[in-house]
Amino acid sequence: MSNLDTTPSLTHVGSSGVSAQPAHELFAGREVKLGESTKVRRLLPNLGRRLVGAWCFVDHYGPDDISTTGGMAVPPHPHMGLQTVSWLLEGEVHHRDSLGSDAIIRPGELGLMTAGHAITHAEYSPVPHPALLHGVQLWVALPEAARNGSPAWEQHTALPQFVDGPMDVTLMLGSLAGETSPGTTHSDLVGVSVVLSGSGSLPLEPDFEHALLVMSGSVEVDGEVLGVGSMLYLGCGRRDLALTGNAQLMLLGGEPFDEQIVMWWNFVGRTGEEIAVAREEWAAGQRFGAVPDAGARLAAPPLPPGSLKPGGRTRR
Repeated sequence: MSNLDTTPSLTHVGSSGVSAQPAHELFAGREVKLGESTKVRRLLPNLGRRLVGAWCFVDHYGPDDISTTGGMAVPPHPHMGLQTVSWLLEGEVHHRDSLGSDAIIRPGELGLMTAGHAITHAEYSPVPHPALLHGVQLWVALPEAARNGSPAWEQHTALPQFVDGPMDVTLMLGSLAGETSPGTTHSDLVGVSVVLSGSGSLPLEPDFEHALLVMSGSVEVDGEVLGVGSMLYLGCGRRDLALTGNAQLMLLGGEPFDEQIVMWWNFVGRTGEEIAVAREEWAAGQRFGAVPDAGARLAAPPLPPGSLKPGGRTRR
C-alpha cells in the first residue's frame, strides 16, 4: 500500500528513544485519504514515535462499507528498502506487482512483499468484492544486509494459531509461544493478531520493544481502557501483557532497530540523496519495473525543501 500523503516529510530515524523499561505511551491515528474511497488511521510514524523494532509504518482502515463503491484503489507505485505486510479482518484485496505476482488476499492470510532494491505493485478491491473492508497495512524496514536484495512476494494461507483461554491468537510474523510463522523476516520481530473475549495474558520477549493496536472493540491495559484506532507503545522489559476486554488486537514488536534510516513517501533508504535518486528513477520509468494493465502509475510528490535534519526514533 502506498503512502498517499501529497507532502510526505523526509524523516531520519536512528536508534535513540527506545524505552529499556516498560512504557505506556498512547497514540491516536491520523486520518489519511487512501485512493478515492478509503480512509486510513495512520498510527506509525506518529508525533511521538517513528519505529517499533523494525516496524516503521502502520495504517489501519475500516471497517468500511464498500458495497456501492469500487473499494480500495491504489494504483501502481514503487517501494524500496522495506517489506509490506497486508492483513485483513474483513474483505479482499487484489495484489499485483512487477514480478508478475497476482493474488487475492483474504482474512487470516499473510500477504508479504519484500521490496529489496526496487519493486512496483498495485492494490485494488476485486470485482465483485465483499461489502466490508477492514484491515491493516504494515511496513518493516529492511536492515543493511537485506535492503538491496532481490524483490519477492509471499502469500501464506496457513499460519500458526493457538487458543489460550479467551484469546484466539494468529502468528503473522516471527515467533511466539514456541510457534514460528512461515513468513520471511530479516530482523528479529513479531506480529500477532489477537481476538480477545475476556481476560488473558500474552507472552512477550523482554528484549523486544512492543506496541498494541486496537482494531475493533476495546481493551484494558495497565488500568487504561483503549478504543478503536489507538496504539499503545509498551517499551521493552515486559515478559507478558495482561489484557481484558472484547476486541480484535494486533501486537507488533521487535529488537530495537539500531541502523540509521531515512523514510520518505514509499522509500526507506539511508540518506536523503539516496531517496532523491530513487524518486528521479521512478519519475523516469527506471529501476522499479511495471504492473501491466493496472492503470496509470502514481506520481511521486515533490521532495520537501531544505536538507535532511538528523533526528531520533522519537520526536522531541
